[in-house]
Amino acid sequence: MTSLATIHPVTHDLGAFQVRRVLPSRGRIMVGPFIFVDQFGPAVIPAGQAMDVRPHPHIGLATVTWLFEGAIDHRDSLGSFATIRPGQVNLMTAGQGIVHSERGLPAELDQPKPIYGMQTWLALPDGQEDIAPAFESHADLPLIEDNCASARVIMGSLWGKRAATTCHAETIYAEIVLAPGGSIPIDAEADERAVMLVGGQASVDGQPLELYSLAVLAPGAAIRLDSAVGGRVMLLGGEAFRTPRHVWWNFVHSSRERINQAKADWTAGCFPKVPGDEAEFIPIPDVPLTNSD
Repeated sequence: MTSLATIHPVTHDLGAFQVRRVLPSRGRIMVGPFIFVDQFGPAVIPAGQAMDVRPHPHIGLATVTWLFEGAIDHRDSLGSFATIRPGQVNLMTAGQGIVHSERGLPAELDQPKPIYGMQTWLALPDGQEDIAPAFESHADLPLIEDNCASARVIMGSLWGKRAATTCHAETIYAEIVLAPGGSIPIDAEADERAVMLVGGQASVDGQPLELYSLAVLAPGAAIRLDSAVGGRVMLLGGEAFRTPRHVWWNFVHSSRERINQAKADWTAGCFPKVPGDEAEFIPIPDVPLTNSD
């Protein structure tokens, strides 16, 4: 029987919906390059309210936004604009520094709207932490399916298919949907792998998964995911990093000094502005919710 190491989420109530964070945790900072894993929803944001994440900075990482339901407008300091929708991956590489905002669609403000998805960060590998920032969006992602299971490859290579999404380090990321009685094997090639049940029910080699918890899988083991009643599962992981990463607020880096410089730069207003969303910003916190040290 497969042995699972389970990381339970820390839940933050934002009023209209909840956000559940499993990485970084006290017991584990990363799974492959994934250093931050948030799951939010499912929920309905009431009329008159919206997701409203004001401009804020990042360094040393790439953000990956994936929705099951809803829509979010992304803007960043490169001048990128994209409306994120289900089935479309947005990858924003911060590198040496980027600023972005994520807000609800203005046309939907006066109506109830669903919100349900994942926000993850990937640490950039040694030698690439301070590369130039970039943004890309992909909707033509590989789909593997049979009568009772489907898997959308968001990043990396899985089940013989590879997504077009840029991978700075070896990365696997997929959304798996199982119908009642559905089953799918989990590729064993990645150094580190984990699964998160985000809806319904599912098991790994007969062991039930806990909803919204991260189950870290044994390396190299041939594993099968199945569901008696149907479920939705995220698979994530990739290459193990040899150099530790530090996380403070929205900054990730192998160097604490570089993080301290980013703090000072944001406080001094040295980061670039977000075209079309320049009036507001999130001030640097005294005590951040995300801190690995």
